[in-house]
Amino acid sequence: MSATRFTCFPGAMSAELSGALERLERTDDVVHIAVMPDAHVAEEVCVGTVTATTRTLLPAAVGGDIGCGMVALRLEADAELLADRDRAARLLAALYQRVPRSRHTAASAPSLPEDLRDEPLGSARLEALRRREGRLECGTLGRGNHFLEVERDEEGALWLLCHSGSRAMGPALRHHHEQAARAAPSGLRVLDASSDAGQAYLCAVDWAARYARANRARMVDAAVAAFGELFGVGPDASSRLEVDHNHVRRERHGGHMLWVHRKGAMGLDVGERGVVPGSMGSATFHVEGRGHEASLRSSAHGAGRALSRAEARSHIGARTLVRELRGVWFDHRLADGLREEAPSAYKDIGAVLRAERELVRVVRKLAPVLSFKAT
Repeated sequence: MSATRFTCFPGAMSAELSGALERLERTDDVVHIAVMPDAHVAEEVCVGTVTATTRTLLPAAVGGDIGCGMVALRLEADAELLADRDRAARLLAALYQRVPRSRHTAASAPSLPEDLRDEPLGSARLEALRRREGRLECGTLGRGNHFLEVERDEEGALWLLCHSGSRAMGPALRHHHEQAARAAPSGLRVLDASSDAGQAYLCAVDWAARYARANRARMVDAAVAAFGELFGVGPDASSRLEVDHNHVRRERHGGHMLWVHRKGAMGLDVGERGVVPGSMGSATFHVEGRGHEASLRSSAHGAGRALSRAEARSHIGARTLVRELRGVWFDHRLADGLREEAPSAYKDIGAVLRAERELVRVVRKLAPVLSFKAT
């Protein structure tokens, strides 16, 4: 097989992004690269990139936040519930109490789920990190574009959306396993999938993905409990939708078994559903995969950054953020710290969806009602 690049949103192809993709293409055993319409430059391998190999693993093509993803859950309530400022303020206060943005206190942190406690992680340092940060951070939001959001669909029903990942554990696992990898001529580090080191990395990816799911589940449970206690509202469990966008999987494409790495991209088979959020002030879409092979049956995972965090802090003021979020409840005291997450720092989510109309079908459109984020 020869390396192939599929670019879904060519208007976004900056020189820096193009250079990063060329470096990835030069890496040993890379046979297919699919570039999602939300792609943007990040450390080593761009966010929004899908990379396929035949026998090697590239930790950088998964990234550090292994298992990062989203959970959507419909609530048995309509948008009028949060039309009142006082109710929105009460909900935000309850989320502050129930969902730590950084970590639990040592006294309040629950134990890790049983299936995450005892599996060997490969080093004494990682075991110690699991006992400390792994426990303290499970059920916490994290910074950047991680969030808890309440949204309304086109029928007026309320939905929860949670976006978070493996917190400190994912980057630590990536760093540990890259120490056993060899440097390819491109500079990226690679592991032979059949080697002991490659198999150990795959086990670590599986553990981190399960940790990320547990992390999201605890936050969703906390938010659902807040809705129940404050408003007597429960969830529609049958509506739950969960998908992750940082992983490596063994998949068949074009008659070949490949290692498919996704960094900021969802893998959606025909009919499989995913979530494509925009920004704090723009729409979210629930989508369904079309099975598009040139994209390695993948989809964008969001709007993607139009401005780097540094550029956003330089060009976007707190008053601009507040103006762009008109109609969305959030903690205005955090406006200065949230400037890099302003809607104008992100690409147009509508343009992203139009660019990938061959990849997914839109099932549902939702608008933000309340946003809970960390600075």
